[in-house]
Amino acid sequence: MIASQSKPTNIEDFIGDLDFDFEELKRRYDIERDRRINRGSAPLYVPAKDGKFANFGKDPWAPPLTRPALHDHVQVIIAGGGFGGLLAGARLREAGYTGIRIIDEGGDFGGTWYWNRYPGLMCDVEAHIYLPLLEETNYAPRHRYAYGPEIFEHCQRIGRQYGLYDKACFQTSIQAMRWQEDTQRWLVETDRGDRMTADFVVLACGRQSLPKLPSISGIDVFAGHAFHSSRWDYNYTKGDHSGGLTGLSGKRVAVVGTAATAVQIVPAVAKWAKELYVFQRTPSTVGQRDNCETGPDWTDMTKPGWQRARQYNWQCMLEGLLTPEDDMVRDGWTAYFGRLVRIPEAEASAALGRPLTKEERKMLAEVIDFRLMNEIRARVDTIVKDPETAATLQPYYRWLCKRPCFHDDFLASFNLPNVHLVDTSGCGIERFTPTAMVVRDKAYDVDCVIFATGFEAGIGYTRLTGFELWGRGGITLSEHWAQGVRTVHGLMTDRFPNCFFVGGNQHSAQANNAVHLLDEQAEHVSYILGELKKREIATIEPSVAAVDDYSEIIRTNPGSEDLLKFFASCTPGYFNAEGKATRSSELFGGLRYGAGPMAFFKMLKDWRESGRLEGMVLRNAKWVTP
Repeated sequence: MIASQSKPTNIEDFIGDLDFDFEELKRRYDIERDRRINRGSAPLYVPAKDGKFANFGKDPWAPPLTRPALHDHVQVIIAGGGFGGLLAGARLREAGYTGIRIIDEGGDFGGTWYWNRYPGLMCDVEAHIYLPLLEETNYAPRHRYAYGPEIFEHCQRIGRQYGLYDKACFQTSIQAMRWQEDTQRWLVETDRGDRMTADFVVLACGRQSLPKLPSISGIDVFAGHAFHSSRWDYNYTKGDHSGGLTGLSGKRVAVVGTAATAVQIVPAVAKWAKELYVFQRTPSTVGQRDNCETGPDWTDMTKPGWQRARQYNWQCMLEGLLTPEDDMVRDGWTAYFGRLVRIPEAEASAALGRPLTKEERKMLAEVIDFRLMNEIRARVDTIVKDPETAATLQPYYRWLCKRPCFHDDFLASFNLPNVHLVDTSGCGIERFTPTAMVVRDKAYDVDCVIFATGFEAGIGYTRLTGFELWGRGGITLSEHWAQGVRTVHGLMTDRFPNCFFVGGNQHSAQANNAVHLLDEQAEHVSYILGELKKREIATIEPSVAAVDDYSEIIRTNPGSEDLLKFFASCTPGYFNAEGKATRSSELFGGLRYGAGPMAFFKMLKDWRESGRLEGMVLRNAKWVTP
């Protein structure tokens, strides 16, 4: 990295000559961020549940269901049938629990992979580390990045293998969970009149379940057809996941959004629509995905523990704990993260003969990030033929300001004569008319609008779950967490006995493979319940002191301030509350365990291996020692 043989005296000498203007690029980033910040009081997005769009939250995939109300008892009730709920159910089966009931609003297992069925849908993390329980189900993914139908089928496979269909309640919404002190059980009430009880409850309510719409004037007066990407309307488009969207022939179609969902939708729609208008607020980074078919020999699946070893390898690569030669997966994630996390700080320090200052480390990191983003922007120029369109698709922000995208066909779609990029200069669509969408006073007549606008983020936990919990003494979870989330390990909280949370509360930062995180959490929960069974313990909850201690670890995470500063410089998005986050708790997912995922997983493992159930209050126990 050193530009000359002479000994450098400062970080600029060590970095050497740049092929770009460092300060000018920083100013460009600031300008792009500032013009996208919503300075009004009205929200940019609204829930897709009201008025004309109330049906956006309904289930288009399952026929109406009628069944009698249930008034029975099971060992465990799990709220949510996505990967979190499936993993919790599977691991609890392995721990000897048979009376497991999963409750979900959808008509089957799958969570986001049940609801999302749009053409081109696939995972963006390698299937061999993303799809859970591959070793346990002896299943080899058919593609490097599995397509939606295969992932949904795998969810069903898990449900069948672990007997989770036996007591499942689909098309059912929980309305309340109440701890019953007299019986030491949870009472669960649903919209079907169910009043069931359980010894334990697990909340596995994912963060990709509540579709949202842009808050655009006149959106409810649009007379054309409209639907959200997570409720794809094949009755209108015809075809299926693989294409054949003949219903769009002769139609002028708008896709609103250019993030992870739109990156997959646009190439599929572009093949069939007469005209496709892609409305962009902020461009995404789009790296090469290199998807391909994978045979049974894609990786060695004969060694016990192969999948967890591969997951750990991928995560260690992202954290800079391994060298490029150790990389098993070799995808865009490991390549780009490797560039960012293996900053040659030690090399720079040795060259300068002293430790780097905080500002020097920051500048070194920025230079590496700028170089990476310059390459991503240059990639757009090599693929998109029209210079103006290419320039508009180039993202100007740090690489991790938004979730990175990878796709092989998205950028090339803009070379098709029927595909038009409509850039809103960061301000979004101005308004709808009965027949058109208006941007900077120019109307775009369209027949159909597809909202690829994602899901509600940065919302309270009970808004996410859709119901309230009442714990010991009648306190609600909303009251208990009014001043912020309080947990031990992100999985349990005081005053709520026999209650576990799987998902996004005070867990590790940078868990880009969310399913791996869910499995680590599910294993931890199943260990605890397994120990309760062996030790004949009826109730468990963390002590107030244990919750205080862990919450203090989270609150005083030394990286929180740096993380907040980083996202404050980012273009607005759901990571930073649309650029308005002023505290770490306002970032997407809130405060996290700062030492990283691998350290978080080790902390859970060490806690289990001690066998002490440290920090837990055990009641009605016949014996408690290991």
